[in-house]
Amino acid sequence: MKIAIASDGKQVSGHFGHCEGFTIYEAQEDKSLTKNFVENPGHRPGFLPVFLKDLDTDIIIAGGMGETAQVLFNENGIEVIVGAQGDCDDVIQEYLKGNLKSTGSVCREHQHEGHCEE
Repeated sequence: MKIAIASDGKQVSGHFGHCEGFTIYEAQEDKSLTKNFVENPGHRPGFLPVFLKDLDTDIIIAGGMGETAQVLFNENGIEVIVGAQGDCDDVIQEYLKGNLKSTGSVCREHQHEGHCEE
């Protein structure tokens, strides 16, 4: 299973489309976990869901995300978890323990970068 976390440095990004990149964790059946960082290739409508699908991503975790992006991720078979905050390594551990649930929040104003979690 591959889980992408929209990241700014080591922290979960408040808005996936404006993140520095994606920390991608690959969880194996033997409970081992690997990670790598993929730079955000740029925010363009409809592009990032396909980009992450091409990386075989199963789940996207972010602080915030617009409704259209959430729909596009779902259409590409990628589960969306929004409302996450904190250190990416801590967030992935909470997810793997079953403690991380999506708040279902939707960013309504695309130009409001940095205000998605308000």
